[in-house]
Amino acid sequence: MNRVPESCEAEIEVKRSRFIALLVPYVDFSGLQERLKREHPKASHVVYATRHINEYGQIVENSSDDGEPRGCAGQPVLNALRGAELVESALLVVRYFGGIKLGTGGMVRAYGAAAREVIEAARLEPWRPLGRLRFISGYNAQRQIHYLLERLGIPPGTCRYEGEGVHWELEAPNEDLERFRQEAGRLIRISEEAGD
Repeated sequence: MNRVPESCEAEIEVKRSRFIALLVPYVDFSGLQERLKREHPKASHVVYATRHINEYGQIVENSSDDGEPRGCAGQPVLNALRGAELVESALLVVRYFGGIKLGTGGMVRAYGAAAREVIEAARLEPWRPLGRLRFISGYNAQRQIHYLLERLGIPPGTCRYEGEGVHWELEAPNEDLERFRQEAGRLIRISEEAGD
């Protein structure tokens, strides 16, 4: 499976209709359809499809035709995400009607082509399941932990300062967290919190 780490945009024209496709990480999807409608007030439709992994490891899919005939817009966009084995991703297509009706088959082909165009233009990377690590360190180990996280490419997560030390919570691919556990254990004393 793959994911898109950053937004990408592509555009095609079919019988004078413009199709602007935007592929984004799923975390950036919330509110994006409404924002695109504000940014493109003369657009006829803003359709979308999403695929993400839920807390049970299942792929959850969703799509919207946004007023186009049922199954003619959102479904071909979703099929393009499936074909590229994309998860944790959202693909939106803005359509400006060009005055020539495409028919249902023409719309399916046009929306699918716009979706494939942006997928081909995007930088994709393998998707890796995320895990969580909660641990406590001494205050004097913060600099070493930040350095190790940066060296391993793990986001710094969150930390709380309490009497007994610094409470950390990291979220990263499981294999990266395991490397962190091994390397941190050689450098500093950390104690994992219960629940993980």
